[in-house]
Amino acid sequence: MSGSQRRVLLMTHPGRPEALDVAVGVAERLTDAGIEVRLPAGEIEQSILGRHPVSVVHDGDDPARDVELVVVLGGDGTILRGAELARGTGTPVLGVNLGHVGFLAEAEREDVDSTVEHIVDRDYRVEERMALDVVATRGGVEVAHSFALNEVTVEKAARERMLLLTVEIDGRPLSTWGCDGLVMATPTGSTAYAFSAGGPVVWPGVEAMLVVPLSAHALFSRPLVVAPTSDLAVELVQGTEGHGVMWCDGRRAVNLPPGSRIEVSHSNEPVRLARLNEAPFTDRLVAKFDLPVQGWRGSKRSGRD
Repeated sequence: MSGSQRRVLLMTHPGRPEALDVAVGVAERLTDAGIEVRLPAGEIEQSILGRHPVSVVHDGDDPARDVELVVVLGGDGTILRGAELARGTGTPVLGVNLGHVGFLAEAEREDVDSTVEHIVDRDYRVEERMALDVVATRGGVEVAHSFALNEVTVEKAARERMLLLTVEIDGRPLSTWGCDGLVMATPTGSTAYAFSAGGPVVWPGVEAMLVVPLSAHALFSRPLVVAPTSDLAVELVQGTEGHGVMWCDGRRAVNLPPGSRIEVSHSNEPVRLARLNEAPFTDRLVAKFDLPVQGWRGSKRSGRD
């Protein structure tokens, strides 16, 4: 960040009045602490402008550049939007959950005041999360190039049409599946769509990629965990009628006619998330999924380091 002026980019869901009220309070506290608050144009500035001084930047102006943090008030979808804006800038994203599960968030609604204090005091650490690079081609011509923090999915475009997909790992064909689609996820995304599709939960510290078929009609259709250095590819079998759609983090869509090819690999640019505490991932799972742990008494072993 250039100069001595501290800046944050503040984002929230523009259609939720509660989120806008929280955003106004956060903007007020941060500006009172001498931190400049920026807002992406066209999202929430009309609800905040006039209620507290903020500056508005347009997406074309690279709003996450030269800011200390992207502060997101919302659910995982809004946090993924923040990660998209921060892409290429190295700016970490700090999420406060105003949604439902909020696996990507670092704090909950009741923690807003303490979160602002952490920001003002620079009391946070930055954790890097693996992301995916994805390229879609048709007839050898690139038609889309994107990234994903959670997952890349290939899904059928019409309910009545099954997709016929050939899955390739490290340049070799694995199998052809008649299916509803396929999820290729990071460990961060293992608790999102991949989890709903029956994939395993993978700890964020594990470097790996997940391949999870959606309703595959095949004997061998188990979820796979492959090396982070692997190259994944999916081809929509030519000559079939099933059209597909590729989604990156459920946000960016590309239509896929038969013959399309999607290549997915480990990105050289991780997503940076700001963390406020050192709680283990196990505690996050228990809290987010409301897992039963009553009766646990802990280890009785003595003499441990």
